[in-house]
Amino acid sequence: MTLLLRRPLILLLALLAIFLSLNDLGHRKLANPDEGRYSEISREMAASGDFVTPRLNGLKYFEKPPMQYWATAMLFKLFGESELTARLYTALCGLGCLLLIAYTGKRVFDEETGMLAGLVLLSSPYFMAMSEIITLDMGLTFWMTLAVTSVLISQNAATDASRRHWLWLAWAGMAGAVLSKGLIGIVFPAGALFLYCIAQRNFRLMWKMEWLVGPLIFIVISVPWFALVSIRNPEFPQFFFIHEHFERFLSTVHRREQPWWFFVPILFLGFLPWAIALIPATLQGWLRPAQLSRGSGSPALSQTFAPLRFALIFSLFILLFFSKSGSKLAGYISPMFPVLALVIGAYLRNVDTKRLSWLVLPVVPLAIAGAYAAWIAPAGRTDEYSRHLYTEMSFWVAAAALSIATATLIAFVLFRMQRKWLGVLLLSLGTMIGMELIERGYERISPLQSGFAVSESVKKHLTPETRLYSVGNYEQSLPFYLKRTITLVDYVDEFQMGMKIEPEKWIPSRSDFAIAWNAPGPAIAIIPPRDIDKIRSLGIAFDVIHADPRRAAIKKK
Repeated sequence: MTLLLRRPLILLLALLAIFLSLNDLGHRKLANPDEGRYSEISREMAASGDFVTPRLNGLKYFEKPPMQYWATAMLFKLFGESELTARLYTALCGLGCLLLIAYTGKRVFDEETGMLAGLVLLSSPYFMAMSEIITLDMGLTFWMTLAVTSVLISQNAATDASRRHWLWLAWAGMAGAVLSKGLIGIVFPAGALFLYCIAQRNFRLMWKMEWLVGPLIFIVISVPWFALVSIRNPEFPQFFFIHEHFERFLSTVHRREQPWWFFVPILFLGFLPWAIALIPATLQGWLRPAQLSRGSGSPALSQTFAPLRFALIFSLFILLFFSKSGSKLAGYISPMFPVLALVIGAYLRNVDTKRLSWLVLPVVPLAIAGAYAAWIAPAGRTDEYSRHLYTEMSFWVAAAALSIATATLIAFVLFRMQRKWLGVLLLSLGTMIGMELIERGYERISPLQSGFAVSESVKKHLTPETRLYSVGNYEQSLPFYLKRTITLVDYVDEFQMGMKIEPEKWIPSRSDFAIAWNAPGPAIAIIPPRDIDKIRSLGIAFDVIHADPRRAAIKKK
């Protein structure tokens, strides 16, 4: 396939991906906990106009820096509050990563490598999913990818002035990463740089990192908010830097324990259909000498710089760091995916096409196994309501798995026929279609994951005077849909710091809740369904206005 034909086909594929993504952003209700949590923080920020002190459900919330809150709050002000605007920043960060990796591949290697790297990332299920889910990980990934790719491009810059500008941009990227998720925004790129210099036995790159202007750019961008929030909230430094960084890493205080190998299957399954190709791509990227095919670069550094080895060290550092951590969530390794897509793209550029056919073929049994798992999933549900929803979901997920398996088989045949580009494009398209079908399947079980349904029931009985309570639990997405905060009862979890500072904003015990409930005026409470009889035994009168397997809403009689 000629370059002139590849470009429009890749453009059409990218446009299709953008269309599907934008359609999904506003079509799906916010899921608990992350989507509800971060959307509500942004909503409260936009409503209050306070862009310094983040609040969740009216309580101070300092677990993460404000970059995503700022961006989403501004989107809310410009375009209104909706699921689409809540997810738009994350989607734009995903698109930014795609563009950065494709451009870096072109600048550092050649246009074909850039196209392949972009297609690998576009067809990675993990990356596609993370681009449409509201977490802070995709924002961090974008800013960190900007930092890493700027370093890679700087070493192939044609002039010293261009090299300096790219390195300044790398410092700005690290500042954005710190404002997105904390100190790891600079620890990961800086740690990778240091380890790379040790591996290469050459610290020249370290000394050329623009240490005069670069740190100044970093400080000007990142420090003001940390200084201002600390002045207004003296409790912030201890909680954010000690509790949220060192205690989170060294202990299981956040109850996110997982085995040390937790991220390995996530990494490989997240790169389907390129999971097996990741292994030889990693070996080639490490063992092969410096690959700056353009050969234009500035001088001494470009002659010794190995961009793929740098990308692999960066990725390995992240993997080992979080594997050692006492707190593990699937989204933590997001920053690995763009740079590893560049490694795989460089490998696909030169791999024998017939060999590639055998590297993608194992995706077929994996996809069939996924279809079977989806088909039997409803049997594991304990109630009829959930079983019905999972049955509806299983049809879509099974169809998605079969779509990916079919695309892989056709790509296998094309690769055997030496039609590399046609096979890559078809495999990417099949994966995209499969992920879209999975998205449709997830929508079937979204009532279990979102507070939207209960919010619709509550709104029918809600007045400005109604007191709202949440007893023994907290529906993260409910305040966003109700456009107001809720008084927590007998529930602490992530609100411990905020409750300690403002104890008047919550009710510690259910006996105190009974007193508050019986005070004059209307009241509504969200409770666990299993606790309906326990709440009634407190001596309060109510009607049940909503009930499903995960939550119930009661209204004062």
